Amino acid sequence: MTAQRASASGSREAGRARRRRIAEAKQGLRELRIELAILNHRVGSRSEIKDLDFDCLDVITRHGPISPTTLARRIGVHLATMTGILDRLERGGWIVRDRDESDRRAVLVRGVPGRQRDIIRLYDGMNTSLDEILQSYSDDQIDLVVDFLRRCTQAGQSATDQLAKNPD
Repeated sequence: MTAQRASASGSREAGRARRRRIAEAKQGLRELRIELAILNHRVGSRSEIKDLDFDCLDVITRHGPISPTTLARRIGVHLATMTGILDRLERGGWIVRDRDESDRRAVLVRGVPGRQRDIIRLYDGMNTSLDEILQSYSDDQIDLVVDFLRRCTQAGQSATDQLAKNPD
């Protein structure tokens, strides 16, 4: 075999190996998504919060105070559906609705910090496991993981926005 053929063959094999690694990474993210969805469902069930309501609560606590309209757009539900979700969360003591100080006609929704601690406790097992896993990585490796997750989150937000713009 000539050196040129050997190089081309090695290059093809390297390309296949890279595609396999990329596929494995995507598969890993898919499996993680499933496990986190199941974990979130179990935490929501223990807290007596429906899955979609739980997602809304998470967005509220991470990005609130937030208007119901903005939240409905972010989650991708009709405003009437959002009203029902917010009513359930408010009855459960998970959120409060406040008047926006800059526009007294507008309402902002925020989480109740004391109630959030109840949910955080249900994630203790996962958080402990993550601490143990991350302790085994160097600072540079953790920085790489953080960058990867941030970029994946941005890609997910972009794909979500694109689907919202083109519902067909």
